[in-house]
Amino acid sequence: MFATDRELPITGGAAKRAYVREIFSAIAPRYDLLNHVLSLNIDRRWRRLAVDRLGWEHLPAGTYLDICSGTMDLAAELGNRPGFLGKVIATDFVQEMLARGTGKSGRAIPCNGDALALPFADAGFDGATVGFGVRNLMDLNAGLAEAARVLKPGARLVILEFSMPSRRWLRTLYSRYFLRILPVIGRFVSKHRDAYTWLPESVLAFPEPEELAIRMRTTGFTDVSFRTMMGGICAIHVGTRASTVNGQRSTGNPFPLAPRLPGSLAP
Repeated sequence: MFATDRELPITGGAAKRAYVREIFSAIAPRYDLLNHVLSLNIDRRWRRLAVDRLGWEHLPAGTYLDICSGTMDLAAELGNRPGFLGKVIATDFVQEMLARGTGKSGRAIPCNGDALALPFADAGFDGATVGFGVRNLMDLNAGLAEAARVLKPGARLVILEFSMPSRRWLRTLYSRYFLRILPVIGRFVSKHRDAYTWLPESVLAFPEPEELAIRMRTTGFTDVSFRTMMGGICAIHVGTRASTVNGQRSTGNPFPLAPRLPGSLAP
């Protein structure tokens, strides 16, 4: 049995959206600590590898987007890279999480916004990242399509997300930790009844890396590839925004729809 008697809304819809907002608002004060402790700090390396795949070096003064940014660790990883001269817009619909990330990088700007209805103009960003966030979307395909909408043609989307090992022995061993031990530690540290039961259940319900790659190809991305790490417990997907998505062309400016964005945490 999981460490909760509550049926978790892992399949999507408005119930999932409300639940994700609730749990991440509650655990925001200890979110970073739990991430690093539960992953033995391996999550830091995964974020470095994700930023390595973004290709920001080709446009170091560009404007980049970090979707489902949480406490802005991935945005800060890019913003603090030597030679990076641009800005990273860190967007998340849980304001308490963004507040915890403010100050991690002088080039990362928080913006309270929904990944399914990003407050930006079409085709304005030079690249985008998502770290451990797409599995929390109430509609995965809609979220991928929205990311494609705001990216310039040729820009990259890099997705860092948990997955399950493919090898049977490792999957069995990892499942025991993931389903039995991790929720207990997470509940003890976070003081939230089922926040860290949500993590394994949401990963188990999320598409396998191969299916996520297919979904990226059908929502506006080309040259899609992925690599798994640590035996398959994490994956990095990379896709290039197609030359046209629903006839959109680059505006060169992502902000006409969000004039209050810079430096703002307001919705």
